[in-house]
Amino acid sequence: MARTHIGYGSPHKHDTFQAHGEPLGVEEVRLTKRALGWPEDKVFYIPDEALAQFRKAVEQGRELETQWNRRVDALGAVDPEAAGKFRQVLTGELPKGWEAGLPRFTPADGAMATRDAGQKAITALADVVPNLIGGSGDLDPSTRTTLKGLGDFESPLFKPPEGAPPTQGLAGGPTGYAGRNIHFGIREHAMAGIATGMALHGGALPFAATFFTFSDYMRPSIRLAALSKAHVIYVWTHDSIGLGEDGPTHQPVEQLASLRALPDLTLLRPADANETVEAWKIAVAHTSGPVGLVLTRQRLPTLDRSTLAPASGVAKGAYVLSDCATGSPTVILIATGSEVSVALEAHKQLTREGIASRVVSMPSWDLFQSQPQSYRDTVLPPGVKARVSIEAGSTLGWERYVGLDGAIIGLDRFGASAPGEIVMRELGFTPEHVVKAAKSLIGSDKPG
Repeated sequence: MARTHIGYGSPHKHDTFQAHGEPLGVEEVRLTKRALGWPEDKVFYIPDEALAQFRKAVEQGRELETQWNRRVDALGAVDPEAAGKFRQVLTGELPKGWEAGLPRFTPADGAMATRDAGQKAITALADVVPNLIGGSGDLDPSTRTTLKGLGDFESPLFKPPEGAPPTQGLAGGPTGYAGRNIHFGIREHAMAGIATGMALHGGALPFAATFFTFSDYMRPSIRLAALSKAHVIYVWTHDSIGLGEDGPTHQPVEQLASLRALPDLTLLRPADANETVEAWKIAVAHTSGPVGLVLTRQRLPTLDRSTLAPASGVAKGAYVLSDCATGSPTVILIATGSEVSVALEAHKQLTREGIASRVVSMPSWDLFQSQPQSYRDTVLPPGVKARVSIEAGSTLGWERYVGLDGAIIGLDRFGASAPGEIVMRELGFTPEHVVKAAKSLIGSDKPG
């Protein structure tokens, strides 16, 4: 514990809150200088001996920079390829063809949690993006963010006891600074702060992972990353009441609305495995601020892209996933994440009953708002007032997209402890509930 004194030397404000929250004032400054033995008549005074010491830092820094540049040049002479990669990561440039090896999924792959799809995406990315590095708040097995076979980031000064076998990271592979899995420990705020520092230093593309509800602990560091426009990737899993038995303490409700309110943070909640891959592509390439990926614990259907719109629509924040056969829709269903598949089932029911409907997948409000108004109007035609939003989170803000005439199926209460599918059903996230809400709107609007 470091014991300090605020306003040290001030005769009247030493160790008082006034020294923190307000200026000392001209007279108190004069008295403080007298108490400390400084000249009372000089303003912004720096003693010559202190100034000389500060000036030494210029030469010391120049010499250190020269030594560093010599080391980089020497690397270029010995291994031009390594030197080129080094300069590339420092500038933030991605390797050519970095997207080529990312996975693609079909319904034959079966239902898949988006956290599991994220694991496949991050594994493929780590092979081609050498500066992707990070970890979680002691939750790697749950967030699916272990970079398998790429070792643990630990001090190279660590020496095992004499006679012990060679060290190996928990993730396999080498220990030392070459390891790319960081074990942050259960300290989400510090984890996010460390990631911000890594991003601002340059050269590293850091990610930090935990359960979505624990993003609350990270909030000050997330805000600082957004203020600094730092390229940090947050991986938040267990994204809703759908996580199940962990109950209300772990089931996020207000976090989506809260983080959407944060400027310069791009938030994505993908609907299936392919949207998750697209979200990871955006996270890696987006350099004007942090990106948050909000992923499920529960398995979701892998949507059939041979009959639905391609997942590349994620790049625009929202896109028409499935539309009515002809003409304009009578009602629009807008959903995010795990609720998109619920909206699709409701769409099928409405279609069977002769009601023209459209399903819009909206993984990112931020990206959608950045699109031209003309594109937004093609997705959400202003003339179609009957709109239903479906999201297992706070309803706050959805009025922007459904308007005063629409319906919001959301969550303005805490969750419950039960299997995820039961919680979702009991709290209204079912195709039947969506169909009922849509019909109610149509009945009240009496559209032609």
